[in-house]
Order: sequence, then C-alpha cells, then structure tokens
Amino acid sequence: MKLWQKNTESLKEVETFTVGKDRELDMFLAPYDVLGSLAHIRMLNSVGLLSNEDLAELQLALKDIYKDIKSGNFSLEEGVEDIHSQVEFLLTKKLGDAGKKIHSARSRNDQVILDLKLFLRSEIEVLVHDVNGYFNLLQTQSEKYKDDLLPGYTHLQLAMPSSFGLWFGANAESLVDDLITLHGAWEITNKNPLGSAAGFGSSFPINRKMTTELLGFEDLNYNVVYAQMSRGKTERILSQALANIAATLARMSMDVCLYLNQNFGFISFPDELTTGSSIMPHKKNPDVFELIRGHCNRIQALPNEISMMSINLPSGYHREFQLLKEHLFPAIKNLKDCIRMATLMFENIDVKKDILNDEKYQYLFTVEEMNKLVLQGTPLRDAYKKIGADVENKSFKTDMEMKHTHEGSIGNLQNDTIKRSMENVIQRFNFTKVNDALQQLLQ
Repeated sequence: MKLWQKNTESLKEVETFTVGKDRELDMFLAPYDVLGSLAHIRMLNSVGLLSNEDLAELQLALKDIYKDIKSGNFSLEEGVEDIHSQVEFLLTKKLGDAGKKIHSARSRNDQVILDLKLFLRSEIEVLVHDVNGYFNLLQTQSEKYKDDLLPGYTHLQLAMPSSFGLWFGANAESLVDDLITLHGAWEITNKNPLGSAAGFGSSFPINRKMTTELLGFEDLNYNVVYAQMSRGKTERILSQALANIAATLARMSMDVCLYLNQNFGFISFPDELTTGSSIMPHKKNPDVFELIRGHCNRIQALPNEISMMSINLPSGYHREFQLLKEHLFPAIKNLKDCIRMATLMFENIDVKKDILNDEKYQYLFTVEEMNKLVLQGTPLRDAYKKIGADVENKSFKTDMEMKHTHEGSIGNLQNDTIKRSMENVIQRFNFTKVNDALQQLLQ
C-alpha cells in the first residue's frame, strides 16, 4: 500500500529499486513518526480540521502503536512501503475515516524530515551521554597517572618529556571541542520543519508554532522552502560533528597501537582484551583499537559522502535524500560502539612505570637543562648552543628534574577547569525541555 498510489501499477523492478532500504531503516524512525503524528493531530483539532471525537480516538490508537513499537511488537507489513504508510494503514483499519484524516496539511516530505530530526535529536542525546562518560574516564586516568612520564614526540622523533596525565587529559579536552561542534548540529536539528508540507506550505490555517512547542523544538524552520532544503544539510552538518569525535578516537587509538608495540612498551592490557595469532604464540594484538581506528577513519569520510550525494541539487525534495539514511544511521551506531569499546579498554589499561629511566630517553631533557641555564642568567641562544655541543660530544647530563607549573602543563593539568568547560557545553543542549515535551505528548 502506498499513500500516493494511483491506478497504474509500478513495474516491480522500479518499486524495488526506489524503495531501497527504506523499510529496514524506517524502523529506526517508527516511534518518532508516531510522536510527530500525535503533535500534528492536536494542531489539526485546534484549527478545526479534526473533531474532538476523532482526536481522542486517534490519540489512543497512536499511543497503542507507540507501545507496540517500544515493546518490539511492530513491523511493516508486506506490501507497505514505509513507516508513514504503515501507521496510517493501522489507524484507518482500526478507526475508518478518522485514520484517513491524519495526513491533512502535511506531506511525506515534511513528515520524513520531521521523523529524521526527532530521531537524530534522540541519537545526539545518547551520543552526548556516551562521550561524557568517556570524557570522565579519561579525566580520571589523567589524574591517576599524572606523575607517570612518557616520551613526547614530534615528527615521531624524541622531543620532550610528556606524561600520561597530559595524554589522557589532552584527549579529554579534545572531546570538549568536539561536543561544541555537536551542539551546533543539535541547534540545526532542533528546528521544526512540520507544516512545510511538500515544500510550499499549505492553504489550511495550520499553527506551526503549536507543533514546535508540542515536540519540544527550540524553534521553527520558518521558510517552507528552506525547511525542505534542510534535508541533506542537517545530515551533513551532523556528520561533520560525528567526524570530529571520530578523529579524536582515531588519533588516540593510533597512539595506543604504537605504545603497545614492544619497541615502545609503554602500556599493556589484560590478555582477554587483546587477541592472539594463529601461528605466533607470543602475540597480543590491539585489534579493538585497530577496528576503532578503521571505523572512525570511515566516519571521517562521511561528510564528503553526504555532500557528494546532495551536491548541486536544486531546491525542493529529491529522492537522493533517501540514500543518506543508509550512510548516516550505521555511522551513528558505529561511533557509539567505538566510544563504548574505548571506555572498556581504558578502564583496564596498565601503565608502565619509570619509562624515562632508560638511557635512550635522556635527550628528552635537553630543553629542561637549557631552560635551567637561562634561569641562571645565560642568554637563550648561548644556552641552546652549549646544550647542543654537550649532545654532540656525548657529555650531556641531566637530573631529569621537572618544574612545569603553568596552566595545562605536566605539573598543572587544569582538569577541573576542563571538566567545567564540558559541563557548560552539555548544559546548552537542554535535553530536559525536549524529553518533558515528548512525555507530555504520550500522557
């Protein structure tokens, strides 16, 4: 059954090709399609397009469908094209003409954008909580290992002393900036497109601000043409924010693969969290981090994939937008899985002590010794030349003493300040307003 069904049957091959994976992916949108309809029918009733009796019946029936979806007792029947058709079919089957009235003043175009925004809004909330949990773990490990030094590298060459406190803390602070960009995507997502219909509005006297409030949106996509143009743009902006988080995870995963290598030997994990070789008994492979790196590198390609599928399209709806779900939905799941696996691994990391006592790391302290000379009154360039000469003639000596006190250095990590920054970013999402509004719809 199709909402747009005409007298001529589509060729089966055309129907199969155009429907694609909609039936499968629409199951992600199912609860949000019901929520959108609950708001829509209340608005229709308020402007006289739906009677009180029809409203009451439709509300009860939609809430029953919502319960079935949440309990796993819902599916798209054979021959039903998408979630919108299935919900309307069930309502019409149960309520007759009342079910046929539910689609007044909207199109599948604004309906699917609405479903997507409600779904993506929910996924952003889950992602924020997952990122925050991972952030808190990194901060905990930063404090736990703040006195454990490790080599710092530039160009993959020995540079200066670093610490596990700095390493964990750096990746934690990176997540703060990543969530700032995710908040930008949230603001774009958290605007209501419902009422734009096919992209040109409606001659019905609808109240778009009412549905905005009922669904907990912060604001409207006001211009009805732009509401349709937000399809593709919303997904692209969100994918860019996902890519930022993925980049942070991928970089740290690469560090882990290096640090676990025997030539580095800075960290280890319990045997049950690494994998072995089919032929080499000694192997402990970082498969989890290699897969996190691979998944996250693929997610970093996502903005380009979405851009290439929607680039140079004129205004209005185009069927290419359907394909975006096939790329975006799995990427969101993969990113959440990667965050949870990274959390599991770093909860069980073991850091090697006294790494820098090895003689091969003595030149990490050349800058420390140069700075000591400067503090004693030697001009910096003269101190640089002296230490350089000591290295050349192999007479360089260091006491490995570290005195870093400025903000963000080894001795002053500023983790509390960074934590407050994260808390401030998370508060800006205002999930409570959204969730309270949706709960009111379901009561």
